[in-house]
Amino acid sequence: MDVEFLSRLQFAVTAMFHYIFPPFSIGMGLLMVIFESLFLITKKPIYERITRFWIKIFAANFSVGVATGIVLEFEFGTNWATYSRYVGDIFGSPLAAEGIFAFFLESGFLAILLFGWNRVSKPMHLFATCMVFIGSVLSGFWIVVANSWQQTPVAYELVMHNGIERAVITDFWEMVFNPSSLVRFQHVIFGAFVQGAFLVISVSAYYLLKNKYTDFAKRSLKIAMIVATVTSLLQLLLGDLSAQIVRKYQPSKMAAMEGVFETQKNAPLYIMGWVDEEKRETKGLAIPGMLSLLSYGTTEGEIKGLNDIPEENWPKVNATFQTYHIMVAIGMLLIALTLYSTYLMARKKLFEKKWLLKIFVVSVVLPVAANQLGWVTAEIGRQPWVVYGLLKTTHGVSKAVTAPEVLTSLILFFLVYILLFFVWIYVLDKEIKHGPEHFEDAPYAGFSRKEDRLDSFENK
Repeated sequence: MDVEFLSRLQFAVTAMFHYIFPPFSIGMGLLMVIFESLFLITKKPIYERITRFWIKIFAANFSVGVATGIVLEFEFGTNWATYSRYVGDIFGSPLAAEGIFAFFLESGFLAILLFGWNRVSKPMHLFATCMVFIGSVLSGFWIVVANSWQQTPVAYELVMHNGIERAVITDFWEMVFNPSSLVRFQHVIFGAFVQGAFLVISVSAYYLLKNKYTDFAKRSLKIAMIVATVTSLLQLLLGDLSAQIVRKYQPSKMAAMEGVFETQKNAPLYIMGWVDEEKRETKGLAIPGMLSLLSYGTTEGEIKGLNDIPEENWPKVNATFQTYHIMVAIGMLLIALTLYSTYLMARKKLFEKKWLLKIFVVSVVLPVAANQLGWVTAEIGRQPWVVYGLLKTTHGVSKAVTAPEVLTSLILFFLVYILLFFVWIYVLDKEIKHGPEHFEDAPYAGFSRKEDRLDSFENK
């Protein structure tokens, strides 16, 4: 195993493990804003219980997400120093913006979110909750901007500095709003909303099956289901828009995602299949002409095939094809599940379906898998480029590190991350089994005025 393979493997392991947590934080952030807004409007203690419970889960998730995210920053300097020297002027800018405008906002108001119930007014606490949510979304925005520039690089020029060629920014805002950033950002954020909503659905269904905290669970599940239904449907539209950008700016990735070798009109859309890269053919269940129709609005639209692209610039075709199609399949399953559940909820029969509640308990793994597979598709499909059309991955690896050094750090990271994962699961399990605190345990929590407390007890 060489340095490039091990460095890519290490970054994949650390990035994929880290990416379990930010979507939960973003998705739960949205739901916390909704729950606390209902508490502020209705003054019903049940919404305080819901908000405070999910804040504890959010905090446990946020802490692990921060700890695992820092590692990725250092890997750019250790394993990918050549890449960092070449495009660090560009790639580093959105990462710096993420720290200044997003992380500090999120972490700054986190203390009020966690410890401010008895210390600030209700509107101020809701404001802090909103700031934490906005900070998490902005953090996602700047990270997606950095990655999107690698997918669709613009607003740069190549200059020589001390005999070394580097790419530098010519227009910061053009770099930020590169051709793929906004669409990909929306796709990522709505995927996070779905993932956060399904965590709430999963825990709520668990309580209902155990016949514990039923009022808490029903209210939480209903709101989360509405969020999951709306966002999963919007993901279908945003996924299509994202594919349009890929087709226009990354034809090799699009061809690999859809298993297209021959440039053709009336291109089929594969529902499932297998790509034989040696024979340059794709076999499976396909809808004739549908890929061209979705891409251009007509079956006469021409899809560029891999045979018209130099083979050294091909990604791993079957890997890209499979991860993309599994992601889409999970997305369609989530849409079907949420629509059916919303239908039952409208007929007031949702909580009668024990078999469906059991599915809800384990369903949280589906959006996690879909989000992971989406990023794998994006990153494998970009290969062999680390910056599409500009810098190949093999040229971005550090010259100073050796394979044994990378292998050692990879093993150590793996062991530490396994430990972190079990600690995270242990904390979540403990908090979930403990359940939401009763309002009687802290009757004045969240209220800054005596009349607020009296109003609450009257509405209880």
